[in-house]
Amino acid sequence: MSSIKIECVLPENCQCGESPVWEEASSSLLFVDIPAKKVCRWDALSKQVQRMTVDAPVGSVALRQSGGYVATIGTKFCALNWEDQSVVVLAAVEKDKKNNRFNDGKVDPAGRYFAGTMAEETAPAVTERHQGSLYALFPDHHVEKYFDQVDISNGLDWSLDHKIFYYIDSLSYSVDAFDYDLLTGRISNRRSVYKLEKEEHIPDGMCIDTEGKLWVACYNGGRVIRLDPETGKRLQTVKLPVDKTTSCCFGGKDYSEMYVTCARAGLDPEALLRQPEAGGIFKITGLGVKGIPPYAYAG
Repeated sequence: MSSIKIECVLPENCQCGESPVWEEASSSLLFVDIPAKKVCRWDALSKQVQRMTVDAPVGSVALRQSGGYVATIGTKFCALNWEDQSVVVLAAVEKDKKNNRFNDGKVDPAGRYFAGTMAEETAPAVTERHQGSLYALFPDHHVEKYFDQVDISNGLDWSLDHKIFYYIDSLSYSVDAFDYDLLTGRISNRRSVYKLEKEEHIPDGMCIDTEGKLWVACYNGGRVIRLDPETGKRLQTVKLPVDKTTSCCFGGKDYSEMYVTCARAGLDPEALLRQPEAGGIFKITGLGVKGIPPYAYAG
């Protein structure tokens, strides 16, 4: 077993850092700070960070095949031009739900941008129940709604053979799987593949490795866990020096590094003294497993 090393590579002080995505072309990590309404890009070579402020909480960011990025801002799917810092709305959902916003999102292997909503929190992880839904923005810019009654729409990814969609609704304390049709984007046959244990707290963001195992960031659990979705067993726990771990992705030149986002919102002064790096970006090396490149939105 190689020795695991954890370091805070960017002390960003995010209120709620989320949606880490590796951009190979620029050797950069993209991520968002949801309540700060910021999309950030950290250059792993120069160690410089660029930030773009938008006009509403930003739940996720993703790559775009035609250049620039896409992001979920408020309850809108948007295109971002990094060069001139402009935002173009591609589609909007839930115009009737003024208290809702998008949370996590990710692009599927066919280039559709999946993202889910939730009611805005009254406190971290405290929200009006069953207000959210899961959507996808297709490459032609039409939106499909998959299901509603979601509490906190969160981590998502697809199996290596593209036949299973994995999904987390945080307050169900479960990682779920659906049969997935790559051609149409349809999902069916929902089931739970892992139930979180008490000390793991709340399942948040998620990514898959080249062995088809899932990595889940545990909010309030201060850890990422590696799961086998076929057996329902936890294979590994990696603890971080912060409590509110929010999401994870693989990156680096061969996708052997893991990047983890976290939050500082909701920590009292005493907790912040104990974990001064809360809200930073962490890099984990020595896991002995690699990830796969992120997919880019095709529209």
